[in-house]
Amino acid sequence: MTDQTPQAASESTSETGAPVTDELHTESHDPAVPAAYAAFMRTGWGERELDLPPHPVTSYAEARRARLAEAFPGERLVLPSGTFKMRSNDTDYRFRSDTAHTYYSGNQTSDAVLVIYGDAAGEAILYARPRSSRETDEFFRDRQYGELWAGRRPSVKEMSDSLGIEVRHVDDLPSFDDDRKTRDITTDDELARVASEMRLVKDEWEVAELQEACDITTLGFEDSVREWDRVLEFGERWLEGTFFRRARAMGNDIGYDSIVGGGKHATTLHWIDNTGPITPGELVLLDMGVEGNNLYTADVTRTLPVDGTFTQVQRDLYDLVYKAQQAGIEAVRPGVPFLAAHNAAMEVLAHGLDDMGLLPISAEAALDPEKKIYARWTLHGTSHMLGMDVHDCGRASADVYPKGDLTEGMMLTVEPGLYFQEDDLLVPEELRGIGIRIEDDILVTADGYRNLSASLPRTSAEVEEWMGRLRG
Repeated sequence: MTDQTPQAASESTSETGAPVTDELHTESHDPAVPAAYAAFMRTGWGERELDLPPHPVTSYAEARRARLAEAFPGERLVLPSGTFKMRSNDTDYRFRSDTAHTYYSGNQTSDAVLVIYGDAAGEAILYARPRSSRETDEFFRDRQYGELWAGRRPSVKEMSDSLGIEVRHVDDLPSFDDDRKTRDITTDDELARVASEMRLVKDEWEVAELQEACDITTLGFEDSVREWDRVLEFGERWLEGTFFRRARAMGNDIGYDSIVGGGKHATTLHWIDNTGPITPGELVLLDMGVEGNNLYTADVTRTLPVDGTFTQVQRDLYDLVYKAQQAGIEAVRPGVPFLAAHNAAMEVLAHGLDDMGLLPISAEAALDPEKKIYARWTLHGTSHMLGMDVHDCGRASADVYPKGDLTEGMMLTVEPGLYFQEDDLLVPEELRGIGIRIEDDILVTADGYRNLSASLPRTSAEVEEWMGRLRG
């Protein structure tokens, strides 16, 4: 979603990957543009500026660029924002800027390139595609960049004043054919690794952004339960749409495709079709997160009883997953391995599966890394880093993440689950088709952890009370 994507058919790129902005994005069915009409459209427009206040990330982004430059002395670092990606024919997906580009600049406009110089001056320049002149056809004809088609883009000055960085037109991006070493983050693994690892520890501004994303996510979950009558009528689609409405109203978007798994769909880890019914007597797994306006995302999962109360079998399984999650959360603190939460949660689940008589060997034997028999019913890791990407810092060295230790300021999920497939003959029939996951967003603090999504209930009793209260 954030990668650089192919240019539209009518647009070319320079050797440095910068878009060439002298071609129009038009369609064959667009009306003809006589010379008289084109000339008339270039006259009679008043001047106004966009109201772009100073971006709150400015000072943080400047410090981040300085740290990145220090890691590559004497070199030139290139971080593009990406461009539009086609969804179908002439219809693009909504643009979302590349994470690294925005982390180090604050910019979220398309077709921009951040260039950082690893030298004593710490120079950085943002080459961006500003709004077009009203004396061009692009202004009123271009479907991707024209002001009358796609909205008013900021000017070079407006971007510079807001972001606190020198901004130049992207057409002025140099060819970089001198002797200085140039690294492009889209092709250079070392730059991608370092840029990713620098995002592992969140500063106070980032923590506040993540908390806001979690708070809005809580509202989205509450919206979903309040509309339960519609949920029963229209199924998974209604839950997906209800949460998306809150994400767009108060944030930028959803941080990832919402997972709405009713009944047996909950056993598919990334069920995003969301086309099934919500059936009384079953459970529904909701894995959803709001992406805030500065692109930080929450990632929260709750598993709810469709009837508002758990059956005894559902409650026993849910309480086991809750116990595992709580063990995982309590394992989080500075200095422990990143995998501590996973190991603690799996210890609980393996013994629970053993108590249920499902393991063919003892729990301790099943927990042997060379065996992992229990994983048939847990399937996935318990944690991943969280930030501007839902699976954050994915280009970090494996020795740092996931094999490294936790540090104050890191942000991770804790999300154990149990999944019994509908055709699994090794479990009792009453368990088949049940999937349960509980997930929260955990900040590593100096003395332990803080749960940023704690406002959503987690225990089975709390979930039942919460659903009953919201449904009235």
